[in-house]
Amino acid sequence: MNAEEILSRIENAMSKSGRKDKVFFAAVSKTRTVDEMKEAEKIPFVDFFGENRVQEAESKRKVYGESRIPWRLIGHLQANKARKAAEIFDTIDSIDSPELAARLSRIAGELGKVIPVLIEVNTSGEASKSGVDPANFTELLDAVISQENLRLDGLMTVGPITDDERGIRNAFANLRTLSENARKKTGLELPVLSMGMSGDFELAILEGSTMIRIGTLLFGPRDYRHS
Repeated sequence: MNAEEILSRIENAMSKSGRKDKVFFAAVSKTRTVDEMKEAEKIPFVDFFGENRVQEAESKRKVYGESRIPWRLIGHLQANKARKAAEIFDTIDSIDSPELAARLSRIAGELGKVIPVLIEVNTSGEASKSGVDPANFTELLDAVISQENLRLDGLMTVGPITDDERGIRNAFANLRTLSENARKKTGLELPVLSMGMSGDFELAILEGSTMIRIGTLLFGPRDYRHS
């Protein structure tokens, strides 16, 4: 695992941006084995596991055992898998509709818990990306904060697939602006700005990311034959 290289690049990006705060690290463990995840858990700066699929995460949790690291759902959540997601994940980072927020809150109430969540925003405009359109963000924000069994911690986005650094940074800057406006509107802290992956996390840090999601750079190339 490329832990030393990643940490050096994080520190360099933080220094370049003049930031002194902490950037949390989610190890994206989709398609990875439990053994690989246990090795990642030993890395001091790994704060979370990020899983994309409810069914895959469920099977892993059955054999993983105790973990010092909370598990986050970072992939799109289908409504019919909301109950299972509420049962197995510590945080759900991909709320993208009022309907999903309401369903998840109802289930959380039945389970006797409050679920920390992020709103996912499609800041790239790419049809292949999940997330609420920025034009509909305020409506979703109001819907999420009205749910008594959800705790909104912040926002998440996936950067555009492009070599244009300006375009990538603009997408991240747009999320930061939405977060700032949401804080003013709601009075909530919204401390989490989850943006930046293996190919663009340094640009995300420059634009204020407080959580990066790294998979390939940490674990190496994926073998999707076993996903």
